Amino acid sequence: MKRAVNIGIIGFGRVGTGVIKILRSHSHLIERKIGTRLNIKRVCDLDIRSDRGIKIRKSVLTTRWGEVVNDPDIDIVIELIGGTDSARRVVLSAIKKGKHIVTANKALLSKYWGEIFSFATEQNVLIYFEASVGGGIPVIQALNEGLAANKITRILGILNGTTNYILTRMTHQGLSLREALQDARAAGFSEANPRLDIEGEDAVHKLAILSSIAFATHVPLDKIHCEGIRDIMVEDIQMAREEFGYIIKLLSIMKVYKSEIELRVHPTLIPAEHLLTSVNDENNAVYITGDAVGKTMFYGKGAGQMSAASAVVSDIIYLARNVFHGIAGTFPYVLYEKNKELKFRSIEDILTKYYIRFTTVDRPGVLAQISGVLGKNDVSIAAVYQKGHALSREVPIVMITHQAREGNLRHALKEIDRFPVVKKKSVFIRIEESA
Repeated sequence: MKRAVNIGIIGFGRVGTGVIKILRSHSHLIERKIGTRLNIKRVCDLDIRSDRGIKIRKSVLTTRWGEVVNDPDIDIVIELIGGTDSARRVVLSAIKKGKHIVTANKALLSKYWGEIFSFATEQNVLIYFEASVGGGIPVIQALNEGLAANKITRILGILNGTTNYILTRMTHQGLSLREALQDARAAGFSEANPRLDIEGEDAVHKLAILSSIAFATHVPLDKIHCEGIRDIMVEDIQMAREEFGYIIKLLSIMKVYKSEIELRVHPTLIPAEHLLTSVNDENNAVYITGDAVGKTMFYGKGAGQMSAASAVVSDIIYLARNVFHGIAGTFPYVLYEKNKELKFRSIEDILTKYYIRFTTVDRPGVLAQISGVLGKNDVSIAAVYQKGHALSREVPIVMITHQAREGNLRHALKEIDRFPVVKKKSVFIRIEESA
């Protein structure tokens, strides 16, 4: 029998369990694709006693990750513990020992991209990370290899399954954000603490990874403007949909504008006919535009045990094949140019259309006051919807603008919100008309 490729798994949670299930149930297919068999030599977790529904020999289990990283027979280390600090120590230690890496850790990669990939290149080590973005969608391989002939000019992504599930429920069932979050938890699509999802940080991590691949250098997290969905109201979702034909999604956006790059994650309105509006529930989608290929879209399950495990096992297969044929590490999987300079566009300078909702006293002349300030700041109005009289004497005025510079809009709203007739802070949501 030809020498097996030995792997060590660090992190025996939901995804780690899914990985072992796939490796066992598809062992013959995987062996044919690699050219030899895979051997799970070590499985590490702080909890090795809980029942995961699969049997692992006690001699394979360990609570000490060093026993995986320092095992001279292990060829590939699979890091599935999440977080950044401990995971960084694990990955850097494994690279130092010459182990190739598979990881699903978007927080780790987005924060330490430069350090990890420069060290991996020095040590002739490969790092695969398909499961870090989009769950089971093969978007990393597509961007890194399938679209390698292209300059990537635009990325629009629905990259967080939890927020997409919540916004789907708010849009189609009229639930409040709190009710939709409870629904997401019951369905198993939300963590006990959903802060990273709700605040948009998870999507920022993923956009940083995609952009780092696209530009062959590290795109720092602090260059990405981030707004979550915490302040999104059902009334805005319904009004934008019913009166103007827009659907709301939490979008991760990368655009090349002349010599600058826009990077932003925020709730966004898109036309109802756009392909991304059909991406509902926990599903993810990434819309990528290349200068040669044009527009492409990748769609699939963005959350769940087996979709993530599918991506991890895919990486294991590719890496194990390289290890078996003796070519692993001869060339890095992703290019990393340490000193490459990128110019980033400030959120104040972006140009887009806006949905704006004002809450005002129901009085003649209010609309003229608001329009005057917007016009003074070069914000042109494309459409207006004003609700009829209300018993509370407060009514919403909703506007869609033409394309405007965000800094101008913010300046105008700051002035408008000081008017005595304006009773609540004005709400604005950015609009993307096309990919």
